[in-house]
Amino acid sequence: MPTVETTKVSRAGITTSETGERHVPSSTRADGSVRKEIRVRPGYRPPEDVEIYKNRTAEGFRNRGKGGVPGAEGLKDEEESAKGSLAANKNAKRREARRKAAAAAADTNDTAEQAPAEDMATAEPTPPADPEAEKEKEAKKLMKKLRQAKELKDKKEKGDALLPEQFEKVIKINELIRQLEGLGFDAQGEKKDG
Repeated sequence: MPTVETTKVSRAGITTSETGERHVPSSTRADGSVRKEIRVRPGYRPPEDVEIYKNRTAEGFRNRGKGGVPGAEGLKDEEESAKGSLAANKNAKRREARRKAAAAAADTNDTAEQAPAEDMATAEPTPPADPEAEKEKEAKKLMKKLRQAKELKDKKEKGDALLPEQFEKVIKINELIRQLEGLGFDAQGEKKDG
């Protein structure tokens, strides 16, 4: 077969000549032998050339969470830059509020022990607390730790293995009871009279 000028090559390697004939051109094998040109019947489409049907609706459904809002790509860049500036503004407002609170605290408490206003600006302002409420709060924390330590002690007595951190908690039971008594509470968390 004479080789004819070709114009179009498909994925399967089929070329179409200017006259409309389709064929696979001759080629050389690795061992040097030559494959002859193969003529392709009119109308035949090899599997490599058959386009895969794509259902746009189904594809859109599969990709529904990935694409975002149609037409919002331009807004996304503006929104991200605005977020950064909003966060910076919010942090600046917080710093300013801390400075004002520190300055107000410095004005009300003119003592030599108080730190300078610049150092107070970085510290969190603490609201004035009732000392009795603070004692009860601390006692609740200590009671929780004591209860957990006693539970771990019971586990140990049953024969369960404890981790080193858990063993340290068991050892501190007496120290927790001492701290509770220092706050004016007994080992059960009840307030002592007197």
